[in-house]
Amino acid sequence: MSVVILGGNECMVRQYKDLCRSYQCTAKVIPKMGGTLKNRLGNPDLLVLFTDTISHKMVQNALHETRGQDTVVVRARSSSMSSLGSILETHAGGRA
Repeated sequence: MSVVILGGNECMVRQYKDLCRSYQCTAKVIPKMGGTLKNRLGNPDLLVLFTDTISHKMVQNALHETRGQDTVVVRARSSSMSSLGSILETHAGGRA
């Protein structure tokens, strides 16, 4: 399963990827808006939006780019590891 995480803390990018790897998911973490999202998002199975750390414009762009795809979009207010863990538990199944 491929996961794209928008927002979150820049210093926690490695921890987000490691947690996703423990659920056997490949992760791409985009903590900041830089350029267009069109080429950076791709076609993920799960899109996680940490809404407390990204702009409204970035959320709107991400939703627009994933329109028409079979991408599950999850909004989380907190960008903590436990929040991401519960999202992955729900959508990616149990750990290996």
